[in-house]
Amino acid sequence: MRSGSSPKTLDALVDAGFRVLSRNPGANLADVAAAAGVTRATLHRYFPSRDALVDTLAGRAIEEMDAAVDAACQHSPSAMAAMRDCLFALVPLGDRHGFLAHEAVITNPTIEAEFERQQGELVALVDAAKRDGVLARDLPTDWIVRAYDYLIYAAWEAVRDQELVPKQAAEAAWRTFASGLGDSV
Repeated sequence: MRSGSSPKTLDALVDAGFRVLSRNPGANLADVAAAAGVTRATLHRYFPSRDALVDTLAGRAIEEMDAAVDAACQHSPSAMAAMRDCLFALVPLGDRHGFLAHEAVITNPTIEAEFERQQGELVALVDAAKRDGVLARDLPTDWIVRAYDYLIYAAWEAVRDQELVPKQAAEAAWRTFASGLGDSV
């Protein structure tokens, strides 16, 4: 952080960035500055570009998602239970992180590596659930991972559009995942 920078101002800008971009993914830095109650010049001292802000938001989102998933899954008795616990931990974060699903954040190698790490962890869970005989072994792992991710995005959108509250959206997403991809189909 540059000299003269305030952690409180940075936190206000990050929170405003999440809030503004979640409501309007096309919003500009002036919109974020206004929502944070600072001037554009102040915002530019912290974030010289929209990409710099989005990179910071993506990094913060990764930290928040990791913390939520770690807390929710630390005592999960099986891979499938861990997948359920992860989904229920992630859906309530959609109002804060959902816009990142549509951002081009993969241009930052650090962010890309973190997203790949998270995807790798999900792939390992899916493979374990397949070995346990809970998920269909004949479906490609990448297909199951993609379906799981898309159901989380669908839950985020249902909450954003006020069709469901987070718990209902998580239940609907899990029911769709578990019933639609179960080995008993």
